[in-house]
Amino acid sequence: MNNTPMANRVAISIFGKRNAGKSSLINALTGQSIAVISPVAGTTTDPVYKTMELLPIGPVVIIDTAGLDDVGELGNLRIEKTYEVLRKTHLAIVVISAETGLTDFELDFLADLKKRQTPTVVVFNKIDLASMTDETFKNAKHKLALPAVRVSAATGEGIGVLKELIIENAKFEDEELGLVGDLVKPGEIAILVTPIDKAAPKGRLILPQQQVIRDLLEIDAIAMITKEHELKQTLESLKQRPAIVITDSQAFLKVSADTPNDIPMTSFSILFARQKGELSPLVEGVRRLEQLTPSDKVLIVEGCTHHRQSDDIGTVKIPRWIRQIVGGDVQFEWASGVQYPKNIADYKLIVHCGGCMLNRKEMQYRIALAREHGVAITNYGMLIAYTMGILPRALKPFPAAMLALEED
Repeated sequence: MNNTPMANRVAISIFGKRNAGKSSLINALTGQSIAVISPVAGTTTDPVYKTMELLPIGPVVIIDTAGLDDVGELGNLRIEKTYEVLRKTHLAIVVISAETGLTDFELDFLADLKKRQTPTVVVFNKIDLASMTDETFKNAKHKLALPAVRVSAATGEGIGVLKELIIENAKFEDEELGLVGDLVKPGEIAILVTPIDKAAPKGRLILPQQQVIRDLLEIDAIAMITKEHELKQTLESLKQRPAIVITDSQAFLKVSADTPNDIPMTSFSILFARQKGELSPLVEGVRRLEQLTPSDKVLIVEGCTHHRQSDDIGTVKIPRWIRQIVGGDVQFEWASGVQYPKNIADYKLIVHCGGCMLNRKEMQYRIALAREHGVAITNYGMLIAYTMGILPRALKPFPAAMLALEED
């Protein structure tokens, strides 16, 4: 609970063919035996995540992946998981064995990375087993037009230079994207309404609440925490008018009723939707609710996996609200964690969680893929506010989103 969340870390992912030495490299970078290594090709079957601090970048997650040249039915599934990692990668490290040298396979993958605009460092590994002359390295580096280094993961040669290249090339666009920095000024008060129910982890707050508190402290604002039934009393006790009230979306109706109209109000889910992607396409998506018919398919997506409660928001409440709007049954399907279906075009609407467990690159990919296939996509918080008739109020702090809502 005191560690930097995975979604707020720089994601450094290691790609390459089987037996290029990717797992050995991650062990050399971290100084620990994180990944299993073996001379047998295809030892890494699932992505391996290692969180660490890499100064001056700060918190990072280094991800080891399966070989891009894996074979067979299982191999194809492993490659799919590797490409799922690529979607959220801030810096790609492409490992090439000095024994085999640069091939068209790596060149094609590097071209894909360039198309995705993913910062990349190329590592020629195993120089302890196969020498790579200065001339050969210089020619390869010139052909690639990318930062490159020669290393031996086994002996540690070149690992220091690789770390320097990582520091120089890792770009983390989330750094300047705060949650409330433009809504609350230093010294102002933000009231956070945090219901404590069965879904709340025992002994702690859920991640969105923790992160908003941290963001408020970062900008020298004042965070006041209360539950929905104590909100009215909390507001009455204040001498200073709060700058905003932020609530769990499931308490929207009561919080809206107890919060004076001149005090801005929104939800944690909407704040995260703005930070991870953009609000306008999600506003457009929620307006498509009224166009659903009983024969349509709706996909409900959560960026994490958790124990389902008897009245779970994603599997019980949201389907119930949508059925009420449609006036009949609708076909629902669910996805969670890193899963994001390929058959996006089959759905009329996607309802996504706030995405606090996903990084911005992954969330933007999901929104872009939906729009590419003409599928409406919206957010838990927006859908709940819409069903309760308070969406305009929940979006009022965000002018661009309000414009999207008001468009015919």
